[in-house]
Amino acid sequence: MILQALVHYYETLARQGKITSLGWCQERVSFVLELSEDGELKRVISLKLETTLGKKTVWLPQVMTVPQRNSRASGIVANFLCDNSTYFLGIDDKERPDRAIQCFEAAKIHHHEILDGVDSLAAKAVLRFFDTWQPQQAKDNPILQDDLEEIFKNSNLIFEVNGLFVHEDERVKQAWETVCSQTGTGKEGVCLVTGQHTEIARIHSLIKGVSGAQSSGAALVSFNAPAFESYGKEQSYNAPVGQYAVFAYTAALNSLIADRDHKTVLGDTTIVYWSEDGNEQYQNAFSFITEPTIENQSIVDGVFKNLEKGLAVDIDNVAESLDLNQRFYILGLAPNAARLAVRFFYQDSFGNILKHLKEHYDRMEIVRPSDDNLEYLGTWRMLQETVNKKSRDKKPLPSLPSAVFRAMLSGGRYPAALYEAVLGRIRSEQDDSEKQIYKITRGRMAIIKAVLLQNAKMKKEDVQVSLNEDLANIAYILGREFAVLERIQQEANPKINATIKDRYYNSACATPASIFPILFKLKNSHIRKLKKVEDVNFYEDLLKQLQGKLEATENTKTACPKRLTLEEQGMFNLGYYHQVLKLDEIKPKEEKKNG
Repeated sequence: MILQALVHYYETLARQGKITSLGWCQERVSFVLELSEDGELKRVISLKLETTLGKKTVWLPQVMTVPQRNSRASGIVANFLCDNSTYFLGIDDKERPDRAIQCFEAAKIHHHEILDGVDSLAAKAVLRFFDTWQPQQAKDNPILQDDLEEIFKNSNLIFEVNGLFVHEDERVKQAWETVCSQTGTGKEGVCLVTGQHTEIARIHSLIKGVSGAQSSGAALVSFNAPAFESYGKEQSYNAPVGQYAVFAYTAALNSLIADRDHKTVLGDTTIVYWSEDGNEQYQNAFSFITEPTIENQSIVDGVFKNLEKGLAVDIDNVAESLDLNQRFYILGLAPNAARLAVRFFYQDSFGNILKHLKEHYDRMEIVRPSDDNLEYLGTWRMLQETVNKKSRDKKPLPSLPSAVFRAMLSGGRYPAALYEAVLGRIRSEQDDSEKQIYKITRGRMAIIKAVLLQNAKMKKEDVQVSLNEDLANIAYILGREFAVLERIQQEANPKINATIKDRYYNSACATPASIFPILFKLKNSHIRKLKKVEDVNFYEDLLKQLQGKLEATENTKTACPKRLTLEEQGMFNLGYYHQVLKLDEIKPKEEKKNG
């Protein structure tokens, strides 16, 4: 299913002229070896471009269309007209000079096999270079000295003769494409992707750019041990895919991963997405909606409002509206040694995906602090609520991003690990305003609210966006009480460094019966320090109302239970959060009124 979708996407892009044809690929190239017509190395030219990545400016290799690369998991396999210094110069920094010379000789033979007889000055210059170059003396060549260290960093090299890249010479291109079109040299069978009887690929091309995978690339389909074989079929003959299908799906996937504007990395998972018709606007919309920012949240809001009203959906006032019936695909990949693991693959109509994402954001909607202007919390911000802010590695659990993303797209249950991770961070952290680390955050409360609505199937009338003063849920009321008790202490001791929240919050949330009697005793001493009578009356009345709600519950003996379940702890946290923001809203009004 995945390979079929990628092959179809390749064919769509090929018809639109947006992707390389059979025998060619997009590759990062760092240097050009400029040759004379006699094959002598004249100079080395850097192709690196100055690029801004976040706040940094770096020099990165240039992406170019070059002859298709061979898979090179092990052994010596030369590439045509684009390769590293081991194959083109016979030198590297791996301290294995004999193997480097063998690689150079393999490249020499490979280029002779393709270019012998080609009537082209560029082709003849390359062959003369391979025939005359001396790898044993290469490291001392003055032309290479300035760039030698960078060349050794697995940099790809190409050739240039008379101002023209050799792989762009028309006669060289014809010779290469003739080689690529030759078939019938390998085993034949029925391709699992196309259903055609064709030559089967023994080894699949590598996928590059997946976060955490090998820089040289990793295989999506690969068998490297007898334990994985069946019916005596070795390597990729075990999952027969034709040569054309292998080229098409790898070209499409490499193109998607190379597109930084339409790729998301969450933890160890690299996520790519595409529409069946290859229209980039669908990718733009999906990118905006899954990772909203202050700058684009008005666009996201417009998309959701149009979707709700049944109107045409467009992005940033683009004249072309999006077809909600358009098929859309999302693929999550993670590194697994020299291979790739598929974390998830999801496909649906674009309209259904938007619908599920809107439902997710509706569940995540919660009252925000006055200084929080971000309406929608994207996937990355959600997952950041599960990590230790003091840790060097601020990545969520490996399996969490894909599970959360899948739940958002499908409208299914959120992973239990998400809820447990949020509660775990609340228990572990203490407020530290200097480092901007807080136990209770808008993001964590939004996640708790969403999980309670979706997984615990609690009613929307109970779990609301803001404070629900009518809710008679014991855990929720206890959370509200804790917020009031903390506020009394803060107003009684304005310069206090640590509050009851630092010492008692976790215990009050888990085992309230053993903690709240202590908190009310402390309250009696704190409230006597309040200077304004109206403040004393306000807090006493509020606590009286909350206590009345507790006593009005069906079983008064358990009004303050010994233990709260995980679900109830979520309600405690929500009650605390809602009440804190309500107090922040009320007290300035009270102060202004009394002033």
